[in-house]
Amino acid sequence: MKENTPINGNDLLDLGYPHTELLGIALKVNKKRTGFTKTEMLAHYKAVLANAEDYINHNVFGKLATAIIEGVGQREEEEVIPLREEAVEYSIYGAQHIEDGAIAQMRTAVKLPVAVAGALMPDAHQGYGLPIGGVLATDNAVIPYGVGVDIGCRMALSIFDIKGLEFYGMEDLLKEQLVKHTKFGAGHGFQGQYKAQHEVLDRGEFNLNPFIKNLQDKAWEQLGSSGGGNHFVEWGLMEFTERDEVLKIEKGTYLALLTHSGSRGMGATIAGRYTQIAKDICKLPYEAKNLAYLDLNSEAGQEYWMMMNLAGDYASACHQVIHDKLTKAIGAEVLAKIENHHNFAWKEMYQGKEVIVHRKGATPASKGVMGIIPGSMTAPGFLVRGKGEEEALNSASHGAGRQMSRTQAIKKLKSEDIKAALADCGVQLIGAGKDEAPMAYKDIHQVMAAQGELVDVVAMFTPKIVRMSDDGSKED
Repeated sequence: MKENTPINGNDLLDLGYPHTELLGIALKVNKKRTGFTKTEMLAHYKAVLANAEDYINHNVFGKLATAIIEGVGQREEEEVIPLREEAVEYSIYGAQHIEDGAIAQMRTAVKLPVAVAGALMPDAHQGYGLPIGGVLATDNAVIPYGVGVDIGCRMALSIFDIKGLEFYGMEDLLKEQLVKHTKFGAGHGFQGQYKAQHEVLDRGEFNLNPFIKNLQDKAWEQLGSSGGGNHFVEWGLMEFTERDEVLKIEKGTYLALLTHSGSRGMGATIAGRYTQIAKDICKLPYEAKNLAYLDLNSEAGQEYWMMMNLAGDYASACHQVIHDKLTKAIGAEVLAKIENHHNFAWKEMYQGKEVIVHRKGATPASKGVMGIIPGSMTAPGFLVRGKGEEEALNSASHGAGRQMSRTQAIKKLKSEDIKAALADCGVQLIGAGKDEAPMAYKDIHQVMAAQGELVDVVAMFTPKIVRMSDDGSKED
């Protein structure tokens, strides 16, 4: 068949499109001047059916993607697990700063049959299934996409015995060692003698099945590296306005190292596999399909739970390697180290019952638990201590949150404006794309003001030397 032969209904039926009105909507797309060959068009048709959310703003397939998400022409004979008619209770913090799409996603999530309670953090923005900044408690069920693609993504902070004023005499050294000891983005890792060692690679879970065993070598190669997108390693100044009795750190300003990254390619591959397994088992309406869940008593549920925890521990090991290398490189002593993760699921108690709490981009904030909430590369971050607010499912925001999508930032922002903003704040940037520009993020001060009942601020971190993926690439 020639490359320019028109696509017909049989072509789309072969791809899995139902013989309903959705087929007609799909065929109308083919009447446009798209610039794609037939092979390319069929590839897009297949992709939009599998992941319509990726095409919601596409200039050719946007209307078709919207129809799929809204459930137009869904097969009547397909057995779909219905959502609750009435949502379970959920709380929203800083609603005035949250886009409608994120709130709509949360309303869908709390209608799942397994939903127990929910909360939406003030940094929330639209994601896939559960919004970024969404917290959902479920009854003995885990949602792979509710955890997210970057399983166990976390913040790690080391505070050193180097006073703030000394930073200005160390800038060249700090920058040199930051470049020397870090790697970022898709496909980047360490080879040969430069590979790091960590006991996490010897864990028995790697022998659970051939799937996870095949990821072990890649995990070793990427150990101690950071992802693309919004992941970073940065030097900055940590200011304590009073002595902290728990950390035993005196009032003052100290050099600090802050890192943000997750489980790299291993976590992304685990997420992809078990999300698809969940979708095959748990058929939900289109608007909820990315919230497909696994019963924790099932074999698939138990497998995912073990691999999720392995990926989380691996992410922690990556941070440990980075911090150990850089601490040794500058010859400093660590006064305190704090770490917290998001994009994870925990077994916790809620109203006297054990539930599974998913935090898709949200910081654990049980009473007394410490966490780190970053702003942007030119805005401060905050070391916080949780207050244990049950209505928030013991959670807080995991950052400032995006106010501009990556696509919008790339199209609208100018490089010269970004450079000027960095210069005004005295920040040296290594790498990063326009999609990570400071202007792409919400005002961290507004976000913190909206969660005063969730956390207490212990200290403030000001970024000074920031490294991110050179091309702004996403995780591999």
